[in-house]
Amino acid sequence: MPDADDRPDDAVPAVGESHPTAIEPLDVDGVGAILYGTLAWGLALVGCLLLRDRLAADGRGWWTGVCLAGFLLGLPGLWFVRRRRAAYVAHR
Repeated sequence: MPDADDRPDDAVPAVGESHPTAIEPLDVDGVGAILYGTLAWGLALVGCLLLRDRLAADGRGWWTGVCLAGFLLGLPGLWFVRRRRAAYVAHR
């Protein structure tokens, strides 16, 4: 079996060996994901409110409640991740 130093840099390490270069984690704080998700639920809520008669006639009136719940749950989520990001920045 070839020695670990004899393999090219892009070779897959053998079982039990670690890769020579460590992969750094992404510096993602989650604010963007929660913000855009909350905005998407808000836009979907507006769409459902505009089409509420049609949705109710098709038996899908509950979609409005789902969009409202997604939007309302996103607001405290946004508060939380922004607070967490501020704590990370203050810690550095």
